[in-house]
Amino acid sequence: MTTQLTIIKPDDWHLHLRDGEALSTTVAFTAKQFQRAIVMPNLAQPIINAELAMAYKQRILDARPTDSAFQPLMTLYLTDNTTADDIKQASESNDIVAAKLYPAGATTNSSNGVTDIDKLAPVFTAMQKHGLLLLVHAEVTDNSVDIFDREQVFIDKHLNTIRRDFPELKIVLEHATTKQAIAFVEANDNTAATLTPQHLLFNRNDLLAGGIRPHNYCLPILKRETHRLALVKAAISGNRKFFLGTDSAPHTSHAKEASCGCAGCFTAHAAIELYTEVFEKENALDKLEGFSSFYGPDFYNLPRNKSKITLIKEAWKAPPNYSFGDHTLTPFRQETSLNWSISQ
Repeated sequence: MTTQLTIIKPDDWHLHLRDGEALSTTVAFTAKQFQRAIVMPNLAQPIINAELAMAYKQRILDARPTDSAFQPLMTLYLTDNTTADDIKQASESNDIVAAKLYPAGATTNSSNGVTDIDKLAPVFTAMQKHGLLLLVHAEVTDNSVDIFDREQVFIDKHLNTIRRDFPELKIVLEHATTKQAIAFVEANDNTAATLTPQHLLFNRNDLLAGGIRPHNYCLPILKRETHRLALVKAAISGNRKFFLGTDSAPHTSHAKEASCGCAGCFTAHAAIELYTEVFEKENALDKLEGFSSFYGPDFYNLPRNKSKITLIKEAWKAPPNYSFGDHTLTPFRQETSLNWSISQ
């Protein structure tokens, strides 16, 4: 039985850090275990251009723990008003590596997102030309579409067309949740997907059976067990198109537990430990390093990290909550012990 595992230090290819005083909490958790992270741009004031992205990056760097080498990788928030020139300017910075497509109303702080994806053709052309990756929250927001079907409908209605019309554009289907998403990625070149710990560990029973569990509520929403199994199969397959992206999304405890609670699971406190549990359960610990540390930078054409971290088989339990400014933050799966720890 494996009781210790040393891997190249991983990166998080999908992360929400929030802004302001929240950074004093969120940045430290991620910096402890990840060398780099793709930082999502959906702030209250969305990051819509290179100037805003670089200012946000500096605020993140200012919040790093002393002696930390953590590096945020920045993204632009696509809107109906994004121009090809915005893309060109962003591409001239080594710190901005992608742009994020949020359909308007799809998730937290997405009200400024795109209302007509078909009108983004000039933007996608510029992204393809300048090598900026397209990161997609792949859900339609039509109220007539069942929330459990929104990812599949988005793929059928929009993503197939984008993929066909822009064959050289690198696309990441973020936080994939369905077997249809896995099949789409497997079938298309220049296409990858991030997989989250919550979608690999839990299905929709963990959200709804026996009572609503607000800290398991995220978007895209947890799906059937058949979909979870498809995600796990992809994660442990060694297929370089699938890699780690936590989608760790902090909200205050009271915002999660409200009558209309916020979507998002805070997993950054124990992300690599949670992924390790998934791979251990599937007898695939030998595949963890590729998924966590190699395939993401390879897809982004970035160098692999050189430093390492060591995980040990040692149980621990997250506290009921962490301080989060003047409020508290409830970590994902804090009610049960975790099986792995990062060696200090």
